[in-house]
Amino acid sequence: MINLLNHPGYQCSPGVVFLFLGMPLNVEIKARTIQPEFARTYLRNSKAEFRGMDLQTDTYFNVSRGRLKLREGNIENNLIYYERQNVAGAKESNFQLVGVPDAEGLKDVLTRSLGVKIVVKKKREIYFIRNVKFHIDEVEGLGNFLEIEASDLYANISKEKLQEQCAFYLTELRIREEDHIPFSYSDMLFALNK
Repeated sequence: MINLLNHPGYQCSPGVVFLFLGMPLNVEIKARTIQPEFARTYLRNSKAEFRGMDLQTDTYFNVSRGRLKLREGNIENNLIYYERQNVAGAKESNFQLVGVPDAEGLKDVLTRSLGVKIVVKKKREIYFIRNVKFHIDEVEGLGNFLEIEASDLYANISKEKLQEQCAFYLTELRIREEDHIPFSYSDMLFALNK
């Protein structure tokens, strides 16, 4: 694994391409929320670093294994490959990121070679507390969600510790078990559009 950034954020500057080698581990939780303001207030009061509001378009491509998406945003611009099971609650995700300075050109190549599966558009607020990333999302066609991602991308952190971090923030953010979402936004939109 190579750390090419000073701070988590998966951000790419113009003309810069970075690749994280290996498959870092995320333990992540996605949940519906009707209280985005509660999460926002908790994160601010906890001195979470606010990275900004990212208007993201995720284009998912047809692949035979895992998921491949091109994220285009005003903060994050990456090609992301990940493998994750669709289960409710904390789930493990192995992923690879490539920073993309020419998203439009790459999207054209991937669209022609693989075909587009679905496009997800969202407004995402991004916060960090150490190695834990929080997203407050408003997803077109789906509603409001909260994501918690505890990652070993920047430090050698055990899977058990990542799971503990997720469990802690689940309690702190008052996320109920019935609000857990096992599927990706792409899967949820794909099911709606069938």
